[in-house]
Amino acid sequence: MSDAPALLRLLGDETRLRLIRVLGLEPLNVSELTAVLGVAQSGVSRHLGLLKDAGLVEEQKAGTFIVHRLHSDVRAPGGRHAGLWAWLQAELGRRTAETKADDARLAEVRRLRKESFAEHRTGEERRQLVPGRSWAAWSRALGLLLPAVEVADLGCGEGYLTIEAARWAKRVIAVDHSKDVLARARALAARRKIRNITWKVGDLDHAPVPNASVDVVLLSQALHHAEDPGAVLSEARRMLRPGGRLVVLDLRRHDEAWVRATLGDRWLGFDDDELRTLIAGAGFDDVLVRVGARRSGDPLRC
Repeated sequence: MSDAPALLRLLGDETRLRLIRVLGLEPLNVSELTAVLGVAQSGVSRHLGLLKDAGLVEEQKAGTFIVHRLHSDVRAPGGRHAGLWAWLQAELGRRTAETKADDARLAEVRRLRKESFAEHRTGEERRQLVPGRSWAAWSRALGLLLPAVEVADLGCGEGYLTIEAARWAKRVIAVDHSKDVLARARALAARRKIRNITWKVGDLDHAPVPNASVDVVLLSQALHHAEDPGAVLSEARRMLRPGGRLVVLDLRRHDEAWVRATLGDRWLGFDDDELRTLIAGAGFDDVLVRVGARRSGDPLRC
């Protein structure tokens, strides 16, 4: 019983309980845990250290990475913490807004894993692993086939798509309402030696981009954050030159209401007809709406 008070104090931390729950679903490295939990890497490492000292978590080598998983004594029926794990499973199995958010981010981590080391199926669903084949590499290669146009990326966030567009565009104007987010995006572009991006602070419905000044407007996972999606689309129309193109990547209609409080979403995605009507109402023609990505069991689809 001498260890019981220390163990209970250890489990009295919400972040550590979330960490245990996630590792019960999937072994993860520190960077992946940081992405899933939304906690700084230093904090994740500190919590992992405490859980390892208590014998609840262990390290495992996976290729060139070190991943963390629940200790074998936790899951084993006769293990040291088997009774504790049965209790934790019952307690942590309750669905809350926070656990649903963790699960959604874990699904994204799994997707990124698959895209960096793609799975392909042939014949009777035979799986073939193809090293070096990734969607990122394909998108960069295909981008080189595009003309050197001028692009506006509205709601650019930390600039990942902005930087990819800058590899083939003549110039990119990246707009976001957060100065701090733009500072991180600008630093990332500097590290990658990308110099054809202009960073601007502004709102989606009042973007600091001149009339008829760009050839392509990108709205990637931004429209569901807008208070008035129609006004944002009208702004995109305003800044496009004649013959310009609008590209919208956004979530399809879903029922995951927790994203409002956790992620700040104003809209629970859009169905096809709704999005088509919004885009056409902003003055666009030749509107094409279709599924961008579909994954079984994932409620958040593009």
